[in-house]
Amino acid sequence: MKNLSSDCTEILVGKAASMDGSTIVARNEDGYGPINPIKFVAHEAKDQKNASYVSVTTGVKVPLPEHAFRYTATPQADQSDGKYEEAGINEYNVGMSSTETTATNARVLGYDPLVHDGVDEEAMLTLVLPYVKTAKEGAIRLGALLEKYGTGECNSIAFNDKDEIWLLETAGGHHWAAMRLPEDTYAIVPNQTVMQEVDVNDTDNFLVATDLVEFVEKHHLNPQPGHFNFREIFGTQSEADAYYNTPRTWYGQKMFNPEIEQIPTAQDMPMIRKPAKKIAIEDVEAFLSSHYNGTKYDPFGTFASGNEKEQRQFRSIAMDRNQASSILQIRNDVDENHAAVQWLSLGFFAYSPYVPFYTNITDTPEDYKNTTNEVSVDNVYWLEKTLSVMIEPHYHEYSDMIHAYLEGCQSYARQRLEITDEVIDGFTSDVSEFLTESNLKTAGEVSNRTHQLFNDIVKKGLMLSKTTWEKGQNL
Repeated sequence: MKNLSSDCTEILVGKAASMDGSTIVARNEDGYGPINPIKFVAHEAKDQKNASYVSVTTGVKVPLPEHAFRYTATPQADQSDGKYEEAGINEYNVGMSSTETTATNARVLGYDPLVHDGVDEEAMLTLVLPYVKTAKEGAIRLGALLEKYGTGECNSIAFNDKDEIWLLETAGGHHWAAMRLPEDTYAIVPNQTVMQEVDVNDTDNFLVATDLVEFVEKHHLNPQPGHFNFREIFGTQSEADAYYNTPRTWYGQKMFNPEIEQIPTAQDMPMIRKPAKKIAIEDVEAFLSSHYNGTKYDPFGTFASGNEKEQRQFRSIAMDRNQASSILQIRNDVDENHAAVQWLSLGFFAYSPYVPFYTNITDTPEDYKNTTNEVSVDNVYWLEKTLSVMIEPHYHEYSDMIHAYLEGCQSYARQRLEITDEVIDGFTSDVSEFLTESNLKTAGEVSNRTHQLFNDIVKKGLMLSKTTWEKGQNL
C-alpha cells in the first residue's frame, strides 16, 4: 500500500514450526484509508525482449529480463498511481509479500536519505517475483535493485519457497539486509524494523548491501561494538512504536507462546521465537484477523472488561483499513505442481473468510478480478467491505452468525483442498486448467455463502432499528 508508517501486519512461519511442514509467509495489506479496492489476478508467462518497467510513481526505468515467469498478484483496482501488486506466488513456487512498512531512524537517514526516483513498494513485486526461482534469489535481486536505484520508502519484504523464508529490510535510501528465518521458528513483523543480530560472514543465513559494514563504520552508527544488531543500528524504538507496533508483536507471541510473560509496550521483544506448539493455517488466520481478542484492549469489548480508553489504546490487527490478506503457503507433502496455495481474504478480516487458491493457474474468478472503484456487491472486495459497514454497529448481535459463516467456510476450504489434492495425484499431464476450475468452484461456493450472509444480516438488521414502534406497546 502507499507507504505510510501505518500499514500492514506480517507473520512468517518456518517449515519445522508449521503443522504440516509448509513454509508460510502471511501479511495483512492495510490501506492509507478504509477504501483501496484490490483485485486478484494471474499473469501468464511471457517473452519480452528489450522490455523495461517504468514506474508511474517515481519515474524509475528498469530493464527487464527477456522472460517473465507466471505469477499471481493482488494489485490495486485503480492503477493510476501504480500497480502495487503486493502478494503472489510464481511458477517456481516462490512466494513474495511486499511490503511491510517500516521506519529508518533519523540518524541513518542523515547519511543515506530516501530518494524520490527509485524502486518503491509500487514496483517491487512486479520487478522481482516473475524473475526468481528461489526465495534467496528474490532477496538478492531486490537487494541489487535497491543498491542501484535506491528507494523512497522504508520497507520489509518476505520471500518463501518450499524450504526457506527470507526477510529483507531496507535501511535508508540504498542499504538493506536480509536473513533466513530458522526453520523451527516464527516471526511477527509489525510496522517496525525487527531484524536483530546479523552475521555478515554467514552468507547461508544472511545477505547485506555490498557496503553496509563500511557505511556503518564510516558514520559511527553502531552503539554496540562487537555486535551488528540491525534493529538498533537502523530501526526506531519510539514511544509511537510502543503503542502502534509492539502490541501486535506482543499479541502474536501471546498466542503462540502463552507461557511467556511480556507487556504490550516492551521494546525488547525478540523477532523470532520457537512456538509452544506447531502452527496451522487456521492459527495464522486467527492472528491476522485478531483484535486483541480476550483482552481488555479489544475494541469490540467482547470478553474482557476494558474501559473505553483501554479498548482504543493500541492499534488493532483487524481494522477498518484492512484491504487484502494473503497467506502464501508452499507445501512439502504434495507434488510441486499443486504445492503452492495463496489463501486470500478481502475486506475487513474479522468478518472475511480466507479462500485457498492454487497458484498454478491460468485465471482467477470473475468476482475477484473485476473489482471496481465504486461500490458493487458483484465483486468480493466491495461485498466484504459492505458487510463490515453493516456488521460493526451491531457486532454482538451478529456475532454468532458471523462465526458460523467463517467456520463453515474454513471447513469447506479444507475439504476442497483435500479433494483436489487427491484427484491431482493421479494426473500425468499439466494440471493448471484443472486447478483453475477447482479454484472457481471453491471461490464460487464461498461467494454464494457470503451473499447468503449478506441477505441474513440485512433481514436481521431490519429488526434492530431504534425507531421500531408498535401500536399500543407503551400503553
